[in-house]
Amino acid sequence: MKKSPEVIQGVPREGISYMEPILTLKNVTKEYPGVVALDHMNLEVYPGEVHALMGENGAGKSTLIKVVSGAIKPNGGIILYEGKEYDSMTPALSKKLGIGVIYQEFNLVPDLSVAENIFLGQKLTSGFTINRKLMNQRAKELMDSFGIDIDVTKDVKSLTVAYQQLVEITKTISSNVKVLIMDEPSAPLTNREIDAMFGIVRKLKAQGVAIIYISHRMEEIFALADRITVMRDGKYVGTRMASEIDNNGLIKMMVGRDLDEQYPTVEKKIGEVVLEVNRLCTDALLKDISFQVHKGEILGLAGLVGAGRTETARAIFGADSKSSGEIRIHGKTVQIHSPKDAIKDGIALIPEDRKKHGALLEMTIRDNISFIAVKSISKAGFVDRNADKNMAEKYIKELSIKTPSMEQLTRNLSGGNQQKVVLAKSLASNSDIIIFDEPTRGIDVGAKKEIYVLMNELAKKGMAIIMISSELPEVIGMSDRIYIMHEGEIVDEVIRGTDGFNSEVIGARMMLGAGGAEHAGE
Repeated sequence: MKKSPEVIQGVPREGISYMEPILTLKNVTKEYPGVVALDHMNLEVYPGEVHALMGENGAGKSTLIKVVSGAIKPNGGIILYEGKEYDSMTPALSKKLGIGVIYQEFNLVPDLSVAENIFLGQKLTSGFTINRKLMNQRAKELMDSFGIDIDVTKDVKSLTVAYQQLVEITKTISSNVKVLIMDEPSAPLTNREIDAMFGIVRKLKAQGVAIIYISHRMEEIFALADRITVMRDGKYVGTRMASEIDNNGLIKMMVGRDLDEQYPTVEKKIGEVVLEVNRLCTDALLKDISFQVHKGEILGLAGLVGAGRTETARAIFGADSKSSGEIRIHGKTVQIHSPKDAIKDGIALIPEDRKKHGALLEMTIRDNISFIAVKSISKAGFVDRNADKNMAEKYIKELSIKTPSMEQLTRNLSGGNQQKVVLAKSLASNSDIIIFDEPTRGIDVGAKKEIYVLMNELAKKGMAIIMISSELPEVIGMSDRIYIMHEGEIVDEVIRGTDGFNSEVIGARMMLGAGGAEHAGE
């Protein structure tokens, strides 16, 4: 088969034979009213390779996945699978052919056990009854083979999100997949669990499984991928060997331009204390949390998963109850027992899970933005639709929300634009304290920079910002000060421009607690 110049330079490496692709997409097109989601998209995936698929949010990656899995039917183009031509797939056909997909949203039954979820729909019976002993045995063998230590008899709902993700992966690969599509699989995982997932990917690769891997985390892409295909605006940009391109080259392919400064800075004036948290405690985790945030400041909260960062944010916002402690805003003690109280006192929370707790996905952008501020745009109990419209237009323009219309359903937006809608809601409520919990999770590099610019501009306008992120370079790059948390406590404070404001010291404190700095240079 003759290959285009773009694909020739992207032939799989090390140990992968120059066989025919198991999956090929040729000129695949998908159109929605007013939007071309896929524009003559091309892709070749070989057995035994990890093929990374990258692009900004809205580039068409999710649409492509749905075409391959049969969730949606393309308007044109062909799909070649194991040499056979298909105009389109169906979910049943793709599964029968050995195509498995791990989506960002789990497809597990919470009240069933791990083993029951893994083998749901598969026949493991003795006569007319399910052979639970055999099912549990096979589930354990499968978990053990990938080095995952989970009690397969436990209900899925009792597991952490990270372990649920590993169950989701195991469930998908239990049906002997030939092509495995993984969409942001590491998002809910800790570093240890990411290592376990990497082991699964490498083992499947060695077994000849073709893996399409989607992630915005560059370090993951370069750790796993043989080849990288980049999409932009629904179109095929090119395919490169992972060994023959670096971060900057990849970013330029994705966004069509250089991102000259990853963490942009602005001149801003840090003023008086806006928020004081004194000896905040919760029954579950937090112990004597005390800190201050100033006007015009970006304060970072750094720590490992489980350190108490999100719990701190939720306690301040009134989403979780506190057992003791005091919160002062502009020097005045406030009583915050619910998110409603927090919003009234000028605190906004951009939650970690924007789809579950942030954006109202089945509502329009317009209605999302005006939702919290409905009282300010109402007259005699009725919403002033002109004021409503003007407010939506204002924030769509200010935040550069990419949408054909303010009447677009929020669920149809890319992840980065959904995040902007959540931010618009907060700004519409006239908050002067904004807590960002994992503001760039699942967002591409171009959209990340847009969020960073927005955060800096908000700080420049005098807002007090708290930023929580599991990406340490992000916390260091954006924060004026950082509080380091470990096991529910603040163990240190570091200030930009001082010796301790670096990844080695902060990372050591995150892992080891109060004694971490002593080991930072070892």
